[in-house]
Amino acid sequence: MSELKRTQLYDVHVAAGATMVDFGGWEMPIQYPSGIIAEHLYTRQVCSLFDVSHMGRLLIEGPQRKEFLQHVLTSNVSALDLNMAQYCIIPNENGGAVDDAYLYLFQEDNYLLVVNAANIDKDLEHLNRALSGFDCTITNISDQWASIAVQGPKSKEMLMTLTGGVSPTKEPTKNSLGTVSLEGHQARIAKTGYTGEPLGYEVYVRSEDAVWLWNRLVELGARPAGLGARDTLRMEASFPLYGHEMGVAPDGTEIPIFAVPLAKFAVSFSAQKGDFIGRAALERQHRAFVRYMDRDFSDLSPLPRRIAPIALLDRGVMRAGMEIYKGDKLVGWVTSGTMVPYFKTQGQGLSTVILEASGKRAIGLCYIDSDVLVDDTVEVDIRGKRLKAVIPARHMSVGAPPFARPLLYGEQEEVRTVAGGDRTGKALTLLHKAIENHVWRQEQCVNLIPSENTPSRAVRLLSGSDPACRYAEHKKILAFYEKEVFYYQGTKFIDQVERMLTEEMRAYFGCTEVETRTLSGQMSNMAVFSALMDWKNRFDRKNEAKRLGYVMNNHIIKGGHLSAQPMGALHDYIAIDPVTEKPAVVNFPVCRDNPYKMDVEETKKLIDRYRPELIIFGKSMVLHKEPVAQIRQFVDEQKIPTTIMYDMAHVLGLIGDHFQNPFQEGAEIVTGSTHKTFFGPQRGVIGVNYKEEDLKYGLWKTIESRTFPGSVSNHHLGTQLGMLMAAYEMNQFRDAYQSAIIRNAKSFARSLKSYGLDVVGDPAIDYTETHQVIVSVGYGEGAEIAERLEQNNVIVNYQATPDEEGFTASGALRMGVSEMTRFGFEEKDFDQLASLMADCILRGREIKADVEQLRARHTEMRYCFDDAAINDALEQLAGKLDI
Repeated sequence: MSELKRTQLYDVHVAAGATMVDFGGWEMPIQYPSGIIAEHLYTRQVCSLFDVSHMGRLLIEGPQRKEFLQHVLTSNVSALDLNMAQYCIIPNENGGAVDDAYLYLFQEDNYLLVVNAANIDKDLEHLNRALSGFDCTITNISDQWASIAVQGPKSKEMLMTLTGGVSPTKEPTKNSLGTVSLEGHQARIAKTGYTGEPLGYEVYVRSEDAVWLWNRLVELGARPAGLGARDTLRMEASFPLYGHEMGVAPDGTEIPIFAVPLAKFAVSFSAQKGDFIGRAALERQHRAFVRYMDRDFSDLSPLPRRIAPIALLDRGVMRAGMEIYKGDKLVGWVTSGTMVPYFKTQGQGLSTVILEASGKRAIGLCYIDSDVLVDDTVEVDIRGKRLKAVIPARHMSVGAPPFARPLLYGEQEEVRTVAGGDRTGKALTLLHKAIENHVWRQEQCVNLIPSENTPSRAVRLLSGSDPACRYAEHKKILAFYEKEVFYYQGTKFIDQVERMLTEEMRAYFGCTEVETRTLSGQMSNMAVFSALMDWKNRFDRKNEAKRLGYVMNNHIIKGGHLSAQPMGALHDYIAIDPVTEKPAVVNFPVCRDNPYKMDVEETKKLIDRYRPELIIFGKSMVLHKEPVAQIRQFVDEQKIPTTIMYDMAHVLGLIGDHFQNPFQEGAEIVTGSTHKTFFGPQRGVIGVNYKEEDLKYGLWKTIESRTFPGSVSNHHLGTQLGMLMAAYEMNQFRDAYQSAIIRNAKSFARSLKSYGLDVVGDPAIDYTETHQVIVSVGYGEGAEIAERLEQNNVIVNYQATPDEEGFTASGALRMGVSEMTRFGFEEKDFDQLASLMADCILRGREIKADVEQLRARHTEMRYCFDDAAINDALEQLAGKLDI
């Protein structure tokens, strides 16, 4: 035992009663007195500490460090930004793995490559052989730095205690890095780990600080865990372990890299990598992988087997090396297997409750024939007895942070069938339920969801009048001097309506042209993106259309619109950046002291660097004006040919002197949805400020054609009527309405703060410049508090802040004052509401009765026409509609 290597934390492990074992030449803790099961469960529930100081830490320096790493790693090192990490594999010429590793870029002038402990010497020998011809160096700094994995739902909270509230990493996303001070001790932190936890970090500190950090985290509630729990955790997450799922297979053959599912993330064939080690073999494997994904098993010789999860259906325990059969055919081997614990749950969706009770399941990983598919049943030979098993898609999910969620095979939602027979009773029930819901939402609830509004009675009646469900397809025809030609009869009235609506919206926007046929803000954006791509390719129709180059927008975790993201409306129109191999999107940087506000000077630097084809302003979590004028001035001065678009979905109803005049400030295109702060029916709109003599007027014509016939056929004529009435209302009452919105939002924010709630934003501007107010309620608490408020008739929107991982980790409430302002709420009413909400949120008081009383005073809608002639006409219309 004296010949084994020891980490900086060896004495701490011994003092804690750890069982020490030989692990790759290191004397390491396999478990502590609580045992592997308890350590596994505590990681999933709270936070565990893992000593990973035995891992190799190699510093790569020198002028050609990037070129060298491109040659010896499978990943595209050029895609690695400062303060980011990437998973990678060290390949051999045959397309097998020498090792898997993580590459970190904490500093501009060097890389940190972390390799498996048992492979340090082998990896160094391999890398040093490849070093010839590259002007760089490899230094083993493993003894200078210790590494502690801090893994589990409470890990972030514990680390932020040590940082004084500073986020451990630059971003909340996986693979983000940060350099911070932990109570005066320098640390480099990576949002990485080997447990599958959505909240997990690996902390690098100087060797002399390792014992202090370990003990300090234990004081904060973390518990030590050993290699046994680390193995069960990584197995549940389906992470490969070198020597099991990488390297040599149980039959003595080499496991191809693309047999491992993580290869699709770890391997790049970018031209920037050149002829890296193993490229030819990996390309053959990749072609076989693509065939496999298409269920083409005609030639899988480069990839005869793959690594997959496996779950035992019969009672028993799988171990590495056990044979797997399908019928009489040997189809593979278990590569890792054991009994893994999990917490039981009850409920569904966001109502799921993690119980204290736990269970166990026999799961693992296997190396199995590539034509064995997900959900196929197989048999595992366990001591001469064949037990039934299945190949599941996965063992767990990390899609609902802060908890990793076990996925038990066979646990599926019940199959629901629709009974036949007479539906009269069901129809009556629907009517009664609809009435009940209408009364609850319209008369008893306070609605603060910022993306919602109630249209006036006139808008609702018109939206249901006869043009509803009719058709009125039309387009401008050159042969008739660009006059509209309708393809249906009976459309003269709707023609008049659309012309009047266009004029009203031009007046509202203060722009030259408006398209009103899109049916949502998302569809409006899609029509614009499609038009921009078509416009870009207008001179070359014989080749495949080029997608949009660099686009700047607000990242979704910084409050950006879904409809302006590559995952949303931008998806089919954005090019792939050849360097990052990701969509060519550049996100606006935000201010360090206010993540809800764009950093204009840093944005200018990025614009100058990337020269984007399109700049998209607009957010769904919006507290501030967008710096349209400043960016317009900059791109004009720098002569950067770009298009400036403002997606005003949330703030469309605030266009004007009380908020922003986008076209006056330099926007060329404005899109939006018409049912949020703009109080119309649910539709979309596009406005531009191009004149007929402008070159880009051709882009406007393309936007029209990509709307019809490009996006819509029947454009919902009934809501066109409702939209026209809403436009009349907005243009008539906009000044009073908009000033009340801004006044109420600021007052509401001040009141919430005064009653003890944590209102985010800049107090110098009363926290908001829009209709929205955001309150922080604690990490992961947003959904529960939003549900509590709903039970008390206050409807809000739980929201993840820019520092949180996703909607299930939401720690904020996003609220808007627009609908209740329209129902007559004034500053005193919002103050009373703030007091009630604080009682409910902070003290758990039931406020439902008080909310109903408050709402009962505000049922008459404002900012709409209410004179006698209008009301008489509405009664006539309601009579014709039998309403």
